[in-house]
Amino acid sequence: MPSVILPPKESNLFKRILKCYEQKQYKNGLKFCKMILANPKFAEHGETLAMKGLTLNCLGKKEEAYEFVRKGLRNDVKSHVCWHVYGLLQRSDKKYDEAIKCYRNALKLDKDNLQILRDLSLLQIQMRDLEGYRETRYQLLQLRPTQRASWIGYAIAYHLLEDYDMALKLLEEFRKTQQVPPNKLDYEYSELLLYQNQVMREADLFQESLEHIETYEKQICDKLVVVEIKGEMLLNLGRLDEAANVYRQLIDRNAENWPYYEGLEKALQPSTLEKRLQIYEEVCKKHPRALSPRRIPLNFIAGEKLRETLDKFLRVNFSKGCPPLFTVLKSLYSKAEKVSIIEELVTGYEASLKTCSFFTPYENGEKEPPTTLLWVRYFLAQHFDKLGQWSLALEYINTAIESTPTLIELFYIKAKIYKHAGNLKEAAKWMEEAQSLDTADRFINSKSAKYMLRANMIKEAEEMCSKFTREGTSAMENLNEMQCMWFQTECAAAYQRLGKYGDALKKCHEVERHFFEITDDQFDFHTYCMRKMTLRAYVDLLRLEDILRRHAFYFKAATSAIEIYLKLHDNPLTNENKEQEVNSENLSAKELKKVLSKQRRAQKKAKLEEERKHAERERQQKNQKKKKDEEEEEPSGPKEELVPEKLERVEHPLEEAVKFLTPLKNLAADHIDTHLLAFEIYFRKGKFLLMLQSVKRAFSLEPNNPWLHECLIRFANRVCSYSNLHDIVQNVLTQEMQKIFANKDPKSFNEEFLSRNATSVQHLLSGAKMMHFLDNSRQEKAICIATRLDDKVKDKNVKNLTRVLEALLDGSFGSCNAQYEDYRTSCHKLFPFATAFLPATEEEENITSINSTSFNHDALSNEI
Repeated sequence: MPSVILPPKESNLFKRILKCYEQKQYKNGLKFCKMILANPKFAEHGETLAMKGLTLNCLGKKEEAYEFVRKGLRNDVKSHVCWHVYGLLQRSDKKYDEAIKCYRNALKLDKDNLQILRDLSLLQIQMRDLEGYRETRYQLLQLRPTQRASWIGYAIAYHLLEDYDMALKLLEEFRKTQQVPPNKLDYEYSELLLYQNQVMREADLFQESLEHIETYEKQICDKLVVVEIKGEMLLNLGRLDEAANVYRQLIDRNAENWPYYEGLEKALQPSTLEKRLQIYEEVCKKHPRALSPRRIPLNFIAGEKLRETLDKFLRVNFSKGCPPLFTVLKSLYSKAEKVSIIEELVTGYEASLKTCSFFTPYENGEKEPPTTLLWVRYFLAQHFDKLGQWSLALEYINTAIESTPTLIELFYIKAKIYKHAGNLKEAAKWMEEAQSLDTADRFINSKSAKYMLRANMIKEAEEMCSKFTREGTSAMENLNEMQCMWFQTECAAAYQRLGKYGDALKKCHEVERHFFEITDDQFDFHTYCMRKMTLRAYVDLLRLEDILRRHAFYFKAATSAIEIYLKLHDNPLTNENKEQEVNSENLSAKELKKVLSKQRRAQKKAKLEEERKHAERERQQKNQKKKKDEEEEEPSGPKEELVPEKLERVEHPLEEAVKFLTPLKNLAADHIDTHLLAFEIYFRKGKFLLMLQSVKRAFSLEPNNPWLHECLIRFANRVCSYSNLHDIVQNVLTQEMQKIFANKDPKSFNEEFLSRNATSVQHLLSGAKMMHFLDNSRQEKAICIATRLDDKVKDKNVKNLTRVLEALLDGSFGSCNAQYEDYRTSCHKLFPFATAFLPATEEEENITSINSTSFNHDALSNEI
């Protein structure tokens, strides 16, 4: 059907519709649409219908918008405007693949349309269709060779495709067109030069990069980057003397920058320890107040020289009162020799300062102020906390608090000691005490909230955060708006521990939405960065977005979500389950009826409360919307509300788990937990080849991992017991598993694993669980192995021992209440502060037994 050509009057009206859309005058645009469509001759005019739909979409009327745009497209399928509008509509819904198809259809009808080509290029770079992006940018360059964005966009396409030669040719051709006087500083031209140099460095053109930076040095605004590039290139070219001079200049500029010292060492290449130490001594003479040249040598010196250097370093910092001193030295604690020297020196200072106010008893001169002893005790508390000697750490910090009860840092460290000792409630209490000393400090407020969440005190944490959130909205909502992901990940973990899976999943989905929004936010920068010439930042942004979901916040949220969905798959939540739980109690029929009635009332009340909150939120949103001019801002469509009850009663939990798993498989493939979580999902789905893929990838990363060992034994057992596999699949599985198991049967493989890891709590636990799994008649021996606490076992800490305790409780070893109590008592003797090992009340035991069961344990019990 050919496009209907409008007569002059209607054509002018249509142009005004387009202008109103561009200027966001949507109501006026709809009036003009109505004027055209009111004419019976043009009542079915496709392009006008399409523009009416697009305008309605901008006013938030999505369903009507799609109806009009589709109708317009049907009436005029050969109109590039209709296809373009349909693409814009799809783009507003984040359906970028569909929008690209629409733009391509539009270009078939009008191949040189600049606006469609620009819109297509934006979607292609957003979706990282780099080949397509290059082709589109080439078309734009041909159509508009005088525009700066045409050249830059085409060059960036080649850069991202790693065709550096072509990218450099394009950038050089474009640079020649820029009329910038040699002695004038122009920011945009400076950024172009630095981007050009970045491409050279990525192409390993070190000589060209050095010559380029020296040639245009006067025209580059960022003088520090110029010097850094010079130093790096001189090093790569082997011109070490010149590189050394450059790095000395950089150190003179910033004597605390560790990479500068690394560069200086590479340039000078000291052959002996004395020469290496001399480098730092020279810098110390030149910069006597700098900390880094005194700290870095502590990493590589030893013996008497280490003691002498540490003594000087510690005295200076204790005298002037340096709270972060322990943090500065913490990396030295991996070496036993350095730890013993630090302990000997600092305990000596403490003893001497108590008696004579000197660092050693035989000194003369000016006495140390009382604050020096305070900071020494503060350091010793952290030192013994790091070594796991919590009673001693608490003694030192309590003594410090007695002498100075108003210093926030002391309460902060006391809270940390209790946290490491396993008493999270006490830790939260002392962190709150620290917060009360300075209620205007956002950092200590956040720390206090975090400690409360670790202790499962969610309501208290929200109240703590509310001191710094916007008034008029709940802290939870405001923290979600601010994308405060540390709070949300901790909150999800707390809800998960409490067994409130719906609330935990809500937090996980909120974090996932933040990452989606961050990915989507880059859309505005595709044109902005080329217009403003912030090209280096733009390329860095694109590369960051490519690996965004590798971030620790996403990994934590995704891991929690997957674990919960696995749990929900193994034990689905239904209303019937709740009633059955009540039936299990010894109640009479009358009492049971009362309890069920009470439950129903509570559920109804909760539902009404949720509806009230929802209505309140909608009212607030409407009020905010009224404040904004509808014609000046394009409203986005409402998001689907996350309802905890719906989330925890999802129909296909494994499919939901896969959604969180996919980004991890793509971006966190170097993390073994990714593949083990994948195995747990595919194990339940019965996907044997995907199970094999997961364990093989995990095995290549960490073959001795205890969780992997459990997965391997369960997988081997499933393969042996499953008889419906295709012969080819069976052969592949058998061959690959024989390689991993080294032709051993699962029992022998497990025995070898136990003997190989006889000093690790984690490995002994996994091996013991698999021993019981393979042969439940060996319960006693399995429990005996899992509960070993002799001196040969090395990794005895609160976290590992708690896992053993949970395994004794959750059925991994069958019924073993007596052994559980004996083991808990033994652990309590080792870790007297840890609440996990305190005698629990019956109610706490019930909660623990319900909520501590991990997802793979459930799978085991189901399989047995």
